[in-house]
Amino acid sequence: MTIIIKGAGLTIEDVVNVARKNEKIQLHPDAIERIKACRTMLEKKMAAHEIMYGVNTGIGEFSEIVLNDDQAKEFQKYLIYNHAAGIGDPAPLEYVRGAMLGRVNVHAHGNSGCRLDITQTLIEMLNKGVTPFVCQKGSVGACGDLAPMAQIALLILGEGKAYYKDKLLDGKEALQKAGITPPGLLARDGLALINGSNMLTAMSAIFLYDANNWLKQAEIAAAMSLEALKANMKPYNIKIHEIRGFQGSIRSAKAILKLITGGDLIDGRIKCKVQDAYSMRSTPQVIGAAHDALAYARSQVEIELNGVGDNPIFFPKENLQLSGANFQGSPVSLPMDMAGIAITMVSVMSERRMNRLNNPALSAGLPAFLTKGAGMFSGLMLSQYTADHLIVEQRILSAPASIQSIPAAADQEDFVSMGMNTAIKNFQILDNAYGILGIELMAAAQALDFREYKFGKGVTKAKEIIRKHVKFLDVDRPLYQDHTTMKELVKSCEILREVEKTVGKLE
Repeated sequence: MTIIIKGAGLTIEDVVNVARKNEKIQLHPDAIERIKACRTMLEKKMAAHEIMYGVNTGIGEFSEIVLNDDQAKEFQKYLIYNHAAGIGDPAPLEYVRGAMLGRVNVHAHGNSGCRLDITQTLIEMLNKGVTPFVCQKGSVGACGDLAPMAQIALLILGEGKAYYKDKLLDGKEALQKAGITPPGLLARDGLALINGSNMLTAMSAIFLYDANNWLKQAEIAAAMSLEALKANMKPYNIKIHEIRGFQGSIRSAKAILKLITGGDLIDGRIKCKVQDAYSMRSTPQVIGAAHDALAYARSQVEIELNGVGDNPIFFPKENLQLSGANFQGSPVSLPMDMAGIAITMVSVMSERRMNRLNNPALSAGLPAFLTKGAGMFSGLMLSQYTADHLIVEQRILSAPASIQSIPAAADQEDFVSMGMNTAIKNFQILDNAYGILGIELMAAAQALDFREYKFGKGVTKAKEIIRKHVKFLDVDRPLYQDHTTMKELVKSCEILREVEKTVGKLE
């Protein structure tokens, strides 16, 4: 299915479908007309020698320097050269593709002033699988993601490097093999490619998509641990959550109840305590808070995906150009800092339930460290060490980047969002979260194998999938392979897919 780009209605799912699943895109006819109209207005202003930032002036601290006509033609090329100043390892291709899609959607508004050829070339590159080599690091998230976006713009000049059919090639060769002619850069074109927070926004969209799937699996892990620990399920009564009013808490309680439906615990056939510890009875409130944080972050990311993040901005109907700061990444970086913190918070609670499964003083009769041979065997004792290491790293990474501004460009750019740091560290937090949750799931499956009552349908299915990949720990064995297998299993969402086939969507 081809996604029609019109400057509005783009979702994080659309970003994932284009960036990760290679869905095709095309411009809506109205968007084409808007882009043409804006370029016509710009060219008239240029012919009248109207002073316009980044068109016939320098940028940043050099914005007061006016360029002559010949300089304005060459300026865009040197602008891209100068700004392609990232460093180190390449960004994953899906991040780059997502940024390209976001830039196309900005252009579709018809307020950026670039030529239609520029936008159409980005679309051709996406549709034909030409993905620029972009260094992951180098953006401060204000004036846009200048360094990574400039490496994308190098391809418009027929330069740089790009991946095509799984090979890294010179940009010119990659474009030739794909049958794409680079249009080059004329006045305004270069700045219209780079002056927005498209990379950090694309990364944030992909993170939110994956983090939502992770949270649903956190509910699966919680349900398994709760059944294994003989939890009192009265705190999951929806009335408790509805009377407080937080939508995430209501959603989470419903999901966990759905997972244990059909089991002896929810049907009252298992003796339980009058009141459990917080890590057992407040799971909906905690995972729910994360759901709500991610929902807010999603709303902000989708506003950015569908807005005009550019500078200057042109208004053809009013024959007006205005310079401002719509490239500033703070509206995305601030909520995304919160989103990363939310994943760390839920990971901490996951480890606390895993601790209860291991600790014979807290586990409602389970063997110490979930082993049949205490003393000779140590069971899952060291699995907790691994989870704890990952959590401490998450906590370090959860320090907000959005408050870490360092002035740049001779203090012309004296407050920057550092949103790229937020985007990068969020994926590191999530990578650790896959491992932490994998360890809880493994421990919960081990614990359930010691129980002889009937489990809920969702829990039973989850345990069945885990056992396809990791066998019961009968005697001690090196656990690093099991830990890594479980991490990859969570990341793959296989447990989630199979459980949702059994009990319905967890949302």
